[in-house]
Amino acid sequence: MMIQVKVFDYEHEKDLEEEINAFLKTVDEPNIVDIKYHIAAMPEEEEEQIYCFSAMVVYRKEKR
Repeated sequence: MMIQVKVFDYEHEKDLEEEINAFLKTVDEPNIVDIKYHIAAMPEEEEEQIYCFSAMVVYRKEKR
């Protein structure tokens, strides 16, 4: 087995949640090593903010 990462990046937290949950269905639970989560907010014109929700899933994958 080798360690792999899968990175997700979305403007909406629900999109991130859905994509991570879909990915996790493809990985056996014992092969999940860690999940890192991060939020960034950047100011934009007219006092709005852009949010960036990202996560990195660290997992084990069989060598092919």
